[in-house]
Amino acid sequence: MILTRAVGGPRRIPRPVVPWAALPAAWAVALGALAWWLPDGGDLLPGLAVTPVLALADRARRLRALAGGVLAGGAVALAVLGAELAGEVPSGAGPALGCAATVLAAVGAGMWAAARRSGLSAELDRAREIATAAQEVLLRPLPRRTGPWSVASAYASASRGALIGGDFYEVLVTPYGVRALIGDARGHGLPAIGMVAALLGSFREAAHQEPDQAGVLRRLDEALRRHLRERAHEEHPAVTGSAPRDPVAEEFATVQLVQLGGDGAFQVISCGHPEPYLLGQSVRPLPLGDPLPPLGLFETARTVLPVRAGRIAPGEGLLLHTDGLQDARDGSGRFFPLRDALYEATGDGTLSGPGLADHLGTAVRQHAGGRLRDDMALLVLVRDGARARSRDLPPRTAVLSAAPRT
Repeated sequence: MILTRAVGGPRRIPRPVVPWAALPAAWAVALGALAWWLPDGGDLLPGLAVTPVLALADRARRLRALAGGVLAGGAVALAVLGAELAGEVPSGAGPALGCAATVLAAVGAGMWAAARRSGLSAELDRAREIATAAQEVLLRPLPRRTGPWSVASAYASASRGALIGGDFYEVLVTPYGVRALIGDARGHGLPAIGMVAALLGSFREAAHQEPDQAGVLRRLDEALRRHLRERAHEEHPAVTGSAPRDPVAEEFATVQLVQLGGDGAFQVISCGHPEPYLLGQSVRPLPLGDPLPPLGLFETARTVLPVRAGRIAPGEGLLLHTDGLQDARDGSGRFFPLRDALYEATGDGTLSGPGLADHLGTAVRQHAGGRLRDDMALLVLVRDGARARSRDLPPRTAVLSAAPRT
């Protein structure tokens, strides 16, 4: 399922329409006709007991089970009556009564199953509502605009029925400018969501407190390590003997931090994350130099953290994305042509953040046949203003560095 939060919320792939309601009637008519025409058609009558069950194929409704039983009973009566008029059944009501009793038993079982299934469906709906609310609190809807920047996003979880997975993003207005985070926690399911919660909670606090990007990244690293150690203690509270395995050694998250100024200045620091794309007169990835390892696999407090700096012209922007976008494959194993999709969406010379997010979300879903193997998230950040008509040179970039803490 693809969510495009900046353009109206979730969009679901429509399910194919199956005429389930006509199935019981078709079954009863078919068996009744066979029982009428075949010499030994009376042997087919017990098959009408399936009719109430078929009535529940789409939805659990007791009225449907009852209606299916009425259809089956009518078909039994017509078949027996026709056979008796033709003199093709032995005397006595034994076969007809046995078939009718079977139909009644199936109706009773169907109505009980329908009532039980309705109760379970109601409980499931409530659980889904609670899960949806919890997931939307974790991955909050983004603002459409922050100062001179428009914000758009798209998200797809590889886990069926889940709104979020191991990918995450956030955009905040802070005293130091607009700060954006995008990342990918290792794995899927609840363990990955726990890492996402720890990282997003830390970012939402550190982004307002740390004056530089390196400080925010170190706070994220501390939060990740603390979360993993607490989780390891909960899972194995009584580990004795040899030294316990470091829970951080096999867990990590790729993250990318972006800071945007009102004048178009930006700073990017990345840990094992795909390069962002510059969206302007040309579409090109922003080279980040020698990448840092994913968060959790190195000591941020003892590492010089390179920060890529540059400036974005009016009408241009940045695309931040997780590897689930560019690594999506079709049935033949071909990767998603991200750069071609970007050119297609921006080929008319205009750049719309919501339009681009919607285009990429739709294109990757179609490319993968609606079945993504990995979570996918993307952010489009566009600076307000009219784009220059002439081709500009690539923005000047510089590599800053944040000295490690001592």
